[in-house]
Amino acid sequence: MIPTATAKSAPARAQLSDTAQRKTLLVVRSELLPYSETFVKEQAQAYRGWKPVLVGLKRIPGLPVEDMDIQLLPTTTSLPGRAYRKLLRSLHLAPPGIRRRLLPQAASLIHVHFGTDAVDHWDWIRSFDVPVVVTLHGYDINIHKQWWQLPTQSASRRRYPGRLLRLASDPRVHFVAVSAAIKERALEWGIPANRISVHYIGVDLSNFRPSGLPIELRPPRILFVGRLVEKKGVEYLIHAFKMVKSQLPAAELVIVGDGRLRPKLEQLSRQLQLGVTFLGGLSSQQIREEMQKTRVLCSPSVTAENGDAEGLPIVILEAQACGIPVITSARGGAHEGIIDGVTGFAFEEKDIASLSNRILQVLQDGRTASSMGSAARRNMEKVFDLDACTQSLERLYDKLTHNYSTGVRA
Repeated sequence: MIPTATAKSAPARAQLSDTAQRKTLLVVRSELLPYSETFVKEQAQAYRGWKPVLVGLKRIPGLPVEDMDIQLLPTTTSLPGRAYRKLLRSLHLAPPGIRRRLLPQAASLIHVHFGTDAVDHWDWIRSFDVPVVVTLHGYDINIHKQWWQLPTQSASRRRYPGRLLRLASDPRVHFVAVSAAIKERALEWGIPANRISVHYIGVDLSNFRPSGLPIELRPPRILFVGRLVEKKGVEYLIHAFKMVKSQLPAAELVIVGDGRLRPKLEQLSRQLQLGVTFLGGLSSQQIREEMQKTRVLCSPSVTAENGDAEGLPIVILEAQACGIPVITSARGGAHEGIIDGVTGFAFEEKDIASLSNRILQVLQDGRTASSMGSAARRNMEKVFDLDACTQSLERLYDKLTHNYSTGVRA
């Protein structure tokens, strides 16, 4: 094992463990870190037996990560530098600067979020003699293989399906699916079943908890949180809201998030004269504040034209942790993230009539809203507690590193 460098700091939760006994893992994400990926940071901060180091190519305006260990990989913009990197990639060699930067960390395991990042960083990852975990979140496995291979895609993206499957054949690599639905999709792609485990990411139940007015006393307010892209299905929610408002004029719809479809969705709201409130992107704290005023959260996900679909939206777990009923059509969420009829309602993609009926049921029946909200919180405590989910993941790390050190290969 390579000598260990002294860590800068340890996350608050990790201080519960003896830092000297904790093994190091590299948590890889090219961009550190978009606002939409709080799950990456929160999972890293929940480690107890492992010490995470975030590794990426660049910092972007997004989540604050100054309280964590970070390593930014060396990059170059010069023409000779890019040509040299391209040559190294063609020979499957790691840029020496990256190895020099990361060797002192003495990592025992590398965990990459998203299959696309695993493929992009594989040339340097494979140069380290440690197990590798790749979390599949959604678009990286749901998008149709043929879409990746369209002529309009970059050369590297056209090779993505084949490179991911070659990576899956490496005995060091194990995949984590964020839901059973994602695992099924990975199996359809051809990733071996013994190389895939399902591990929910979970929610910080101390941050997301019931507060504010009791759910049955809140105004008839519907909340959506997410990126405004095709697979989120927001246009179907807006059409359903028109039906809701015709029966319940006091109903409100608040949309949190940004994306390329926002102008189109705002125009649709104006055309239908609905007065939908668009708040844009908000921080995690601001989203919690919005949830405190909400009667029901809707996640009307659809399968996009290219096959992209939700894995298990974290926001539906956060809402339920706050004691809020959830109505969703998300592929993973409708079958794993909620208990249909108990903690919320599932409905089929694009079924506007069903969505509007379910919304009205929660908005007009305080007893249903209250019982669902209470059941939702209990289910989050039982199944989706961030600490418990992360400890389960750490046990997988321990198993993989033990097997690797003793020569056991999957």
